[in-house]
Amino acid sequence: MTIEMERPAISQVAGDELAKRAENLISLLRGNAAATEDARRVSEENIRALQEEDLFKLAVPRRLGGLEVDFRTFLETTSRLGRGCGSTAWATTLINVCGWLVGLYPDQAQRDVFGADPDARICGVVAPTSTTRAVEGGLMVTGRWGFASGCLHSQWAMLGVPVVDADGVQIDQGLALIPMSDLGLEDTWHVAGMRGTGSNTLVAQDVFVPAHRILSVTKAIEGTYASEHSEEELYRSAFVPVLSLVLVGPQLGLAQGALELVKASLAKGKGISYTFYERSIDAGSTQVAMAEAASLVDTAYLHIMRAADDIDRAAAAEGYMDRLTRARVRMDVGYAARRCREAVDLLLSVQGAGSFAEANPLQRMWRDLETGSRHAVVNPLIAAEAYGREMLGLQEQVTPLI
Repeated sequence: MTIEMERPAISQVAGDELAKRAENLISLLRGNAAATEDARRVSEENIRALQEEDLFKLAVPRRLGGLEVDFRTFLETTSRLGRGCGSTAWATTLINVCGWLVGLYPDQAQRDVFGADPDARICGVVAPTSTTRAVEGGLMVTGRWGFASGCLHSQWAMLGVPVVDADGVQIDQGLALIPMSDLGLEDTWHVAGMRGTGSNTLVAQDVFVPAHRILSVTKAIEGTYASEHSEEELYRSAFVPVLSLVLVGPQLGLAQGALELVKASLAKGKGISYTFYERSIDAGSTQVAMAEAASLVDTAYLHIMRAADDIDRAAAAEGYMDRLTRARVRMDVGYAARRCREAVDLLLSVQGAGSFAEANPLQRMWRDLETGSRHAVVNPLIAAEAYGREMLGLQEQVTPLI
């Protein structure tokens, strides 16, 4: 479903074209969704199709062969992929947002990644679960990073590290850009939902990372980026709002896909067991539940796209988004995730116990949504507390990620 909203100027042709490309892949992704889940990695057929349509290049700088689209277009595209396969949409989203993150690094780092391979894909984990020591020209990094979505299909990883001085004292937190060839991989992703994302654990043992490939997370949170290309609007976008908002694109798509699936099922005329309704579609309870589910999905869409528009407007205006709006974007993210979950819960009740048959894709959508919507950066209660504190002018926050 589409709801028109006032929004900043974007390349409408590019946006519509990308949405169409994603829409055209829904059938393929649906067809491969069970195999993606069983293999615990995105189907290679999906990866090839996404690459052929340039859908891993949404946020890569245009000067390096990317599409450099705004975040409304980004979300319109990834949500459509979510209608086909939650795991594929999630992995694609994380690879794409890491492409955006590369655009925040110094030009030399950007060319390290995309100069030799314009189709390079990057996965990432922001949490600094590692140790480092300062050496001439950079850092030596040792660590383990869990939940690296898309790592099975990436050539690079950006990983959270403590930045230390010569005495070993931490002076910053960074994101280290490391070739996958320098990393080990442990198969640790055994989960109930989003099984196909391949979000395994990456391992580094004394890996050298040159200084130009270490992005300051502390500075990035406040809008100070290392890129020399300050004229590029996309790479002035607010750091935490972007990293949180993109995560709900696949979740919106899953809820939209579930609504489509149940509508199609109802059209076949199935009745409601142990009632006089020969067709569920004739029951007032079904009609109300479907209307409420659709409205919840619409509500999620409206909040997500408002947040995307705010990010895009602030970047276009060359001013960094203020803290209150940044906190509200996190609130929008958590709120949208909850509405998507509530919508799918209603749809499960409409379809009944048959929703949980292994052959029914609705149960996979439900598991994917329940898992993805509990990502730590999405957490609705933390997001609400952070927004409430910011609204009330309280000095102490519950998270640095605003």
